[in-house]
Amino acid sequence: MAWKPPPTDVLLQLLGAPHQTELVSSALRLTTALLAKGARVQIWACGDATRLTWTGLGDTKPRNYGDWEREYPSALRVVRELLTDHPDRLHWYVCAFCAEERGTSDQIPQARRRPMFKYAEHVAVAGTCLSLGVH
Repeated sequence: MAWKPPPTDVLLQLLGAPHQTELVSSALRLTTALLAKGARVQIWACGDATRLTWTGLGDTKPRNYGDWEREYPSALRVVRELLTDHPDRLHWYVCAFCAEERGTSDQIPQARRRPMFKYAEHVAVAGTCLSLGVH
């Protein structure tokens, strides 16, 4: 039997280059708030959003010259920690075609690569779908 995505309350689709706007912060804050309310959430990352769980991103952001000693977590680390803290209620999917095209195929183990033509399966099991980014 073929694998199917688990049912979720919300599907957040991240599109385009999230680092160019506040999309990453908005998506992660919304995800955190939904999880705090007990919701089951799935994220589908397309386009440059596949970089959020790309292992090449690393665990920390570049140093802040104004606060040199402080370490700031990268989006990758924040996402990985959310996935670790909520393994049964948060699921992260990466468009395999977008990842391959952008050289981000090397994803963290918790991010499942899926072909774009399987996206409809994710919509079908989600109570609510929200698309963030370029349309």
